[in-house]
Amino acid sequence: MTARGDIRSDAGQAFPIYITAVAGLLFLALALFAVGQAGATRNGGQTAADAAALAAAQDYRDQLRKGFIEAIANGSAWDDLLNGRGPGAGAACEQAQWFASQNDAALTGDGCVPDYLPTSFTVTVRTNKAVGESVIPGTESRHATAKAKAVVTPRCTVPLPDPTPSPSDGGKGDGGKGGDDQGKKPPIGLTCDGKDLTIDPARLDLFPDAKDLFSVHLAD
Repeated sequence: MTARGDIRSDAGQAFPIYITAVAGLLFLALALFAVGQAGATRNGGQTAADAAALAAAQDYRDQLRKGFIEAIANGSAWDDLLNGRGPGAGAACEQAQWFASQNDAALTGDGCVPDYLPTSFTVTVRTNKAVGESVIPGTESRHATAKAKAVVTPRCTVPLPDPTPSPSDGGKGDGGKGGDDQGKKPPIGLTCDGKDLTIDPARLDLFPDAKDLFSVHLAD
């Protein structure tokens, strides 16, 4: 009877310890789950920020190309456009807001900030959904914020003119061409990623794509 009573006594003492251990493990699991929820919300916010920044930069790149074509057609200056500056940032930032909303977030704080040295867009977003209820107090009202920066980099430059005069122009300055070509806009020579590119103002329908003139990438 004494031995059997001792076993019952030991089991009775171990049971509360067992319950405490199980409760501790359960709390730890719930805490890890809360951390996972927070991580997923944070990752979602960063995805939204990246997408919004890239959308703004790509829209701005398209505006640069459009402005470049119009400048050549009108005979106006296009140097700033080639260097990635010129159009306003309003439409680009509207694209940032739209893409953020498609990723369940919204621009917040400074929202969409353009910079022109070099040309870039810095976007800050806040997730629409909070982390949610968990064993960690306050997560039910905590939203994730994230920031991303996308850069628009010109691919093309204007090559330096050859200082040696061409013997074929006869000193006339028109490349030896006759009067039939007077008033015709001369072709524009560019160097893009190390390759020569000629733009014919008379064939703007063959104008290069925006991605051939400017690259867009997220800043490190």
